Amino acid sequence: MGRRLRVLDVALGDGAQALRLARGGHQVTGLESDPGRLAAFASALEAEPEGIRARFRALAGSGQDTGAHFLPGTFDVVLCHGVLDRAKDPDSTLAGLARVLDTGGLLSLVIPNTAARAMRPGLAGDWRAARAALVAQPEESDRFLRLEALTSFLARIGVPMECWYGVGVFAADGSHGGAGPAAGREQAADGADEAAAEAAAAVEELACRMDPYRGVAPSLHMFGVRG
Repeated sequence: MGRRLRVLDVALGDGAQALRLARGGHQVTGLESDPGRLAAFASALEAEPEGIRARFRALAGSGQDTGAHFLPGTFDVVLCHGVLDRAKDPDSTLAGLARVLDTGGLLSLVIPNTAARAMRPGLAGDWRAARAALVAQPEESDRFLRLEALTSFLARIGVPMECWYGVGVFAADGSHGGAGPAAGREQAADGADEAAAEAAAAVEELACRMDPYRGVAPSLHMFGVRG
């Protein structure tokens, strides 16, 4: 975008994604509910140059705590990767994240693809697990996390979905914290020579945008824009 962005990263984890953004010149705020992870990240942050430390702050909390910490319109980008499927109240969490987005702001969501849970065990020949996934009744949280349900909900809270991708269509593990087209490049590079990694990444880049392939990926990456 060519400008310094105000970014909220919900559930920091190891903080690698947030640190990349801070190193890129953006103002980053991280929320992390796990005290151990928060302490480990604080220690890692001490090793960063002063300029990066000045652009980053980490707070104790979860995606449901945005109202207690931030005013409406505080951020240009909100990252919510691998959070909604663990949230006790995903709809109020999403509404809170939408509230802190400024006009034109980007909401980035990564969720498990609950509609394709049988694909990975089936491809691996684990027929018992594949059958169990096929015949299981969807839980209430699964219904909310479906692409169609989330698309509808995002529109209702003023952050209509602009685009979505599959994550790890052909990769062995689709749960990578970074997502979208770039994720395939990072996943494919592990343990492969450079030429093979580039070829795999190119295929992932195409497949993650195309039907029907993106629809059977283990995870989905959705982008909504605040209207």
